[in-house]
Amino acid sequence: MRTTFLDPGALRTELSLQAAELTDDGLGGHITAWQEVATVFGLIEPLSQTSRFGAGQVQEENTHRITIRRRDGVAAGMRLAGQARAFDIVTVHDPDESGRYLMCRVKEVEP
Repeated sequence: MRTTFLDPGALRTELSLQAAELTDDGLGGHITAWQEVATVFGLIEPLSQTSRFGAGQVQEENTHRITIRRRDGVAAGMRLAGQARAFDIVTVHDPDESGRYLMCRVKEVEP
């Protein structure tokens, strides 16, 4: 098994780990509010940027990898936010199965 080395000092960006809380809007739908679950520190690395044209408009998508210290309860569908940015968590995995870190593949969204 290959162990991934990561300088713990690289995890210096303060982020808010948030979970969606759905509230009934009274009209058969819901309103999404984000509630902070924890404060974490992470390393944000850009992965890809794509631009698509559809329905008469340009749709841009930026994906990143955010590495944080391992903690229970981090899952797809949550988000990380900080420094006037927000990232929806798409996938979460332990890169070397050592139980030290979690790598989150995320998509940048409007905060």
